[in-house]
Parts: sequence; structure tokens; C-alpha cells
Amino acid sequence: MDWSLVLVSQGIETTIDYSENGDGWGLLVAFPDYEKALKSIELYRLENRGWPWQQQVFRPGMLFDWGSLAWVALIALFGAIQSHEDLTQFGVMSASEIENGHWWRLFTAVWLHADLGHLASNAVFGMLLLGLAMGLYGTGTGLLASYLAGVAGNAATWLIGAPRPSLGASGMVMGSLGLLAVHSFRHRRQSPLPWKYLVPGFFAGVLLFLLWGLTPGTNVIAHFGGFLSGILLGWLFPLHLGENSKANVLSGFLFALLVIIPWWLALSRH
Repeated sequence: MDWSLVLVSQGIETTIDYSENGDGWGLLVAFPDYEKALKSIELYRLENRGWPWQQQVFRPGMLFDWGSLAWVALIALFGAIQSHEDLTQFGVMSASEIENGHWWRLFTAVWLHADLGHLASNAVFGMLLLGLAMGLYGTGTGLLASYLAGVAGNAATWLIGAPRPSLGASGMVMGSLGLLAVHSFRHRRQSPLPWKYLVPGFFAGVLLFLLWGLTPGTNVIAHFGGFLSGILLGWLFPLHLGENSKANVLSGFLFALLVIIPWWLALSRH
């Protein structure tokens, strides 16, 4: 039935028919339309290939990507290694070390945490916010954008010259929140909506940032830098890029490289 609607939308007349010889249900089209019908159905299948880990939540078009659990498993793995090996000295974000050429600490610090409570907090909020960002922007592209926002948060800490070393994935989590906050404005470029529907969604993200991002004793600069970077990346993000499977695969590949290479440099220097 879905395929018949696709063909009708392309001006191809079709009939749903049941064959008694074992072939089951099928579509009948005129012979001159056969090749065009096959091409239309193939394009439809390619454009609507479902990622089984993405499920609709809250409202139509709002997806949650359970692939965020893989990110949780990754930071948990680093946490387990960190409990046995002192990775902090190799990967913590330190302004003085970065000025000495250790730029990779902007990346490696995302994967380190001060204690189990710190790790658990980022894992819980990160799974939720990153899962929503990956559902809206694409599995690979949403993950990469959030990671780059977290790195930008560390860069903001370095540029401002914060004296204390910092570590943790909270900048990346705030980056996911920034991507979510600006999402409605991106779609206004394609299908204009009244401002009364857009502004509350954005300010809801801002309020969540104020609640989570300004917690005393945390790196507020990294949080704000990650949140603002997420907003900027989300605003610049091309519409429908996340629906492109090649873009998602490439983004996932770049994400993996930006995890592996900085850690390889950090460990090889020690």
C-alpha cells in the first residue's frame, strides 16, 4: 500500500493485486511505466531506510536515538580504565600543557571524570540529551556535532585562562542541549512558523542550561562554551544532512578518528 501511494504521487497508475500462484500481494502497472515504477520505489526505500535504534517520542518527527547508549558505554570504558591507570595526567585539560603544544588534551579531557558520581551524572543526562540530538540531526552527525561542541567548551576554558585543570563530558552534554535548543529555528528557514512556537522551545533549552550548567563547583566556562557552540553548530547545520546516510557514516568515522588520534598522541608522549 505504501508503494502504491508512492507510484500514485509520481503519476503512475497502479493496482494492488493478489496472486494465487504463491507470489502473494503485488502491484500491477502498465508496461511503459515499469522502469519508472521500479526507480520510484527504490528511491523511496533508500530515503526511508529506518535505523532500528531510533524511536519516535513526544510528538511526530521527534526521534530518540538509542545509539547514545554506545556513547555511555564508551565513557564507562574510559572510567574503568581510569580507575586502574592514571589517565588524568595524560589527558586532563590544562591551559599550561596546551600552551606547551599538547592540543590533544582539548579532546582527551572529554573522556575523563573526577569520580564515579561525576561520570554517572554525565552518563544519565548525556544519554537523554545526546539521544535526542542524534535523533534530530542524525546518528553520526549529531554525535560529531556534540563532541565538537564539547571540545569547543574546553577551548573556551583554555582561551579564558582558567587556572584549574578540567575534565569531563559535561561540555559535550551541554553541546547536545544547545543543538536541541536551536533546532526549531533551523526548520523555520524551510517552513516558517509563528515566533510564539519557536521562542518557548529555545528558552526552555536556556532554562535547562541555567539549571544544569551553572552548578556550583563545576566548570561553568566549559559548560557555557559547549552550549553556545552547540547553538552555533545547530544553526549552521544544513537541513536534512542528518538524513543522508553517507554524511552519517563520514561523521561517525571522523568522530572515531577524533577519539583515537588524540589519545594515541597523549599516550605516545608518555
